[in-house]
Amino acid sequence: MNSRDVVITGLGVVSPIGIGHADFWESLVDGASGVEVREAFKDTQLPFRIAAPVKEFSGKQFIKPRKAIKIMCSPIQFGCAAAAMAVEHANLEPGSVAADRVATVFGTETFFADPTEVADVFQRCTVDKDYQHDRWGEFAMREIQPLWMLKYLPNMAASHISIALDARGPSNSICQGEASGLLALIEAASMIKRGAADVVVAGGTGSKMAMTAMLYRGTHLLSNRIDEPEQASRPFDVDRDGMVVGEGSGALVIESAEHAQARGAKVLATLAGWARSFLDPNSDQFSDALARNYQAAIENALLVPQDIGLVNAHASGSLIGDRVESEAIQNVVSDKPVVAHKSNFGNIGPGTSIVELIGGVLSKQNGLIPKSINCDQVDPKCMVNIVNSNLAIDSSAAVLKSSFSATGQIASVVIK
Repeated sequence: MNSRDVVITGLGVVSPIGIGHADFWESLVDGASGVEVREAFKDTQLPFRIAAPVKEFSGKQFIKPRKAIKIMCSPIQFGCAAAAMAVEHANLEPGSVAADRVATVFGTETFFADPTEVADVFQRCTVDKDYQHDRWGEFAMREIQPLWMLKYLPNMAASHISIALDARGPSNSICQGEASGLLALIEAASMIKRGAADVVVAGGTGSKMAMTAMLYRGTHLLSNRIDEPEQASRPFDVDRDGMVVGEGSGALVIESAEHAQARGAKVLATLAGWARSFLDPNSDQFSDALARNYQAAIENALLVPQDIGLVNAHASGSLIGDRVESEAIQNVVSDKPVVAHKSNFGNIGPGTSIVELIGGVLSKQNGLIPKSINCDQVDPKCMVNIVNSNLAIDSSAAVLKSSFSATGQIASVVIK
């Protein structure tokens, strides 16, 4: 192992199926679903009334100082909590690393505000049921919390984490949809490779279930299996009808192999290779672009496709996306086992790829691939070797994790 090799030493998870990597893993092994009817919308006919929310979460348990919580929306709280758990799991003691050698990179997004926070202002700007835009300046500045905007800025997750850890190295935020988490991890690993940091807290956080986000993005890509929420997220299944939205965060502590060895840290996995690319997802060549990305990540890890023991797929349940992805998987790694963790908790935005990658790390640690649920019959157009019952895996096997965004960003990493 080279001294600048990048290793993973800590895991943190806030997910719809568990908070903390141990509970998260137990739920994966048990085939649990985090998808349910949303309490606030259960008596409506809104098409987004099912989702996978984070349950029983308290930011006060993880976030210091607690007063900072008032200027954090839920996804930022999730990110800070996941980072705190990852640091604790890595046994990274405060002050044990020079502050300017610790960095933070997080995948995030534009966090959508809770409409109730500005409802009173909109009411004051409405005259005879007609919204008067020229009244906004008068009432908004007077009645909205002065620090309200800070709750929703994309860079605030990395900022709060850096402050909490006294991490004075590079701090960066990546906003590229579902690929954001893996892209943040790749940037973090590149920092270590080029000697800009010894330790990086990297991850992703977000929510695709905010009401305003759904109204903005539309609901045409969502599953309509409203009466069977636990069975709605069905990656690669012949009866899939769209994705399910959720929320959550995943975080990793990564460091140089030399640094981890010097402090006696337990290495959970090595981040062996990665690749980043882009193509318009509406292109007929998108499957080929995915395949080239997988191949580049495997080659960057100095491996060949036969060395891959598990493909940790993006697999959102999209009618087109799953088919295109399956073609790429077949073209590169053929019939290797494939797992689709979104079947358990849906699409949680920028946090998805890191939460799923943590599933891959835990698979290697435990020598087990947890089953993908709800794939009762693989779509003939998606002929992948989906794991639908818990399956033993050689802990030394390499894992390929991939992700792509609705706007065409593609990222893949290989861990071994």
